[in-house]
Amino acid sequence: MQNKATTRVLEAIRKFYEHLVEPFVGREEEARAITLAILAREHTILIGEPGTAKSALARRAAELIRARFFKYLLTKYTEPSELFGPLDLNALREGRYVRITRGKLPEAEIVFLDEVFNANSAILNALLSIMQERIWYDGYTEIVVPLWTLIGASNRVPEEPELEAVYDRFLVRQYTRPLPESKWAELLDAGWKLEAGLTTKPEPVLDMDTLRQAHKLIFSVNLSRIKHKLLKLYAIFEERGIHLTDRRKTKALKIVAANALLEGRLEATEEDLTVLKYIAPHDIEDFDRVLVILSEELKMPEKYLRELNEIRANVQEAAKLASMLRSYDPRLVDLFRSLKIAKSRVLSIAKDVEDESVRTLAEQVAREIDEVLEKISYKLGM
Repeated sequence: MQNKATTRVLEAIRKFYEHLVEPFVGREEEARAITLAILAREHTILIGEPGTAKSALARRAAELIRARFFKYLLTKYTEPSELFGPLDLNALREGRYVRITRGKLPEAEIVFLDEVFNANSAILNALLSIMQERIWYDGYTEIVVPLWTLIGASNRVPEEPELEAVYDRFLVRQYTRPLPESKWAELLDAGWKLEAGLTTKPEPVLDMDTLRQAHKLIFSVNLSRIKHKLLKLYAIFEERGIHLTDRRKTKALKIVAANALLEGRLEATEEDLTVLKYIAPHDIEDFDRVLVILSEELKMPEKYLRELNEIRANVQEAAKLASMLRSYDPRLVDLFRSLKIAKSRVLSIAKDVEDESVRTLAEQVAREIDEVLEKISYKLGM
């Protein structure tokens, strides 16, 4: 049974996620990846083309926590002083080696680094120790930094061996795809609101003290029910050529526990193992491969939602084609038959799956199929 303090922390965690995702269209997965990484005090990488809200999500996350934020776009020409601050010349004249770090990475709690893998070796080496140890080695000086979570962004998965160590430190990985056509209308409305200045700055829903309490709560989550299944999934990943380092296998438990907290629970269930979709992938192709494995092993609703959305897209294409065809065109009969088969599959999913979101979508798709069938029937004189 949860005490009042725990309940308040869990409510704050949920509110953080809901407020983070609120102004963004179709970015629920990215918001969840960031939320889980922050709860676990781990780092996350968003992989995808520019213009997919990566930096906006990172900045909003920091604002919702009232955390000190630092953002920078890295290139191979970026100098360490741009991230860590310039040398204090007055101190240098006195024989002291001091950097002016105000407003720079060493003083930030949430950091966003765009195109992180473009950095030169000097910066990457510094980031490696900062991400792993929260220590910045500046010359002969060891400086403990307050970094909580580093959010990276890149348009590629690094192939260079020297980047592998940095890439592995990003425990949570999300492939940020462009929005599908079905989301474009919402995107335009949200974008126009943003450009017109109608989107207000978010009010903080967490502070660093509450976040520390939430992080500590992770280690109170009961993981006993999922460990056997987790080990089985690790074995399946290895069999199918998806390798996790020992570090990732161990740290995955923190993300599983964080997901349980986000769902308001102090006990992990198999549902929480879906977060492996953020941890197991290495290459871009792995993201879909991992989803397939999780769908097979966990009977995830995402599998059926994806199938239903694919059917829906095909139905929409069929509707466009049907509207262009003449009544005597034999392709109308083929469309009619295909849609009947599709409807049978949709109804089967609605019957077999208990998840409410799957059933709701199945009912919507079935209605859309009926509308197209009715139009085709009219053209065929049925």
